[in-house]
Amino acid sequence: MPRLFPVNCYFIEEENGLTLIDAALPYSAKSIIAAAKDIGKPITRIIITHAHNDHIGALDTLKELLPESQVYISSRDALLLEGNSILLQNEKNVPIRGGLPKNIATKPDVLLEEGDCVGSLEVIATPGHTPGSISLFDTRNRSLIAGDALITRGKLVVSGMMNPLFPFPALATWDKCTALESAKKLSDYKPNLLAVGHGKMLEQPQKLLDRAIAQAEIKFLQSK
Repeated sequence: MPRLFPVNCYFIEEENGLTLIDAALPYSAKSIIAAAKDIGKPITRIIITHAHNDHIGALDTLKELLPESQVYISSRDALLLEGNSILLQNEKNVPIRGGLPKNIATKPDVLLEEGDCVGSLEVIATPGHTPGSISLFDTRNRSLIAGDALITRGKLVVSGMMNPLFPFPALATWDKCTALESAKKLSDYKPNLLAVGHGKMLEQPQKLLDRAIAQAEIKFLQSK
C-alpha cells in the first residue's frame, strides 16, 4: 500500500475460505483480489475494524466483485459507515475525528458485539480510536489484529499517542483515554503476534506493548 500513508489489511485463512480484515484504500481492491487468488481460496467474509476511510476505501468495489461475501462491522461503527457521526448518550462528548465515510453503498450483513466469533476470530471491543473500534483475536494461534487500537509504524504506541514519525492515527483518535483502557484490555490477551493497521507485525510483542501502555499513561495523565 502507499509509502507515505501505509495501510495494512489482512487475510485470515479458514478451512473453506478467507476472511479479509479491513478494505484499505479505494484502489486496493485489485491487489486484494490478486492476493486471494495466489492463496487459492475465496474471500467469504470482510470484517471492518473501524469505519475510517483508510480502512473501508475498497469496500464498495470488493462487495461488487464479491457479492456473496458477508460484511461485518461493530454495531456502533455501523452508524459511522452510513455517515452518522452523532455521539450516543453514553459516550464522551468528544468529536469523532478522522476521515469519516460519505456515500458508502455497502450495508453490513452482520453487526458485531463483544465476544462474538467469526470463524476462528473472537471479537474484542476496543473503543477509543473510534467509538466502535474492534480488534480480533485468533483463538488458534493467539494472533491479535488490532486495527488502529495500536500502531507500530516507527514504534509501538497506543492510539492517541503522538508519534512524530507517523502522526496521523493520533490526530484521528476520538478519545485517547478510552483508547488507553482498550490497549490495557488487549495486553491481557498476551498475544503471540500483533498485527495493526499501520506498521509492521510484531512477534511476541508483550514487552513493547506494556512499555507503550506505560508511556501513554504518563503522557495522557499529564495532558488532563
